[in-house]
Amino acid sequence: MAMRKGTAPATVEEYLDSVPEPARTTLANVRAVIQSVLPQGATEGISYGIPSYKYKGMLVGFGAFKSHCSLFVMNPAVFDLLPPELQAMRSSKGAIQFPVDKALAVALIKKVVKARIAQNNEE
Repeated sequence: MAMRKGTAPATVEEYLDSVPEPARTTLANVRAVIQSVLPQGATEGISYGIPSYKYKGMLVGFGAFKSHCSLFVMNPAVFDLLPPELQAMRSSKGAIQFPVDKALAVALIKKVVKARIAQNNEE
């Protein structure tokens, strides 16, 4: 991961500042898309050492790793709410991995965040 051990970031800005390019720009773009669809009352912060968003519970998060970036969906059941081509992008139980130099499609990020908002509204 981009962070040095023992130096957890206090803010999303600190996290992004610690991430080398091109992942920093990629994640900044992901962040902007997430922020564009957040409902009133959603909060941004650091949870589990990564930038995370909360709205009626955990919503989504993102992170940079050595060979990829990840969008963490925080609830694997969200994949069932997405079209089959997006379900196929799942790369772990709760995350979608993507290259450090190529952000996920804006439409995909928005679909995931909106699906997670809907899930949290139902709980």
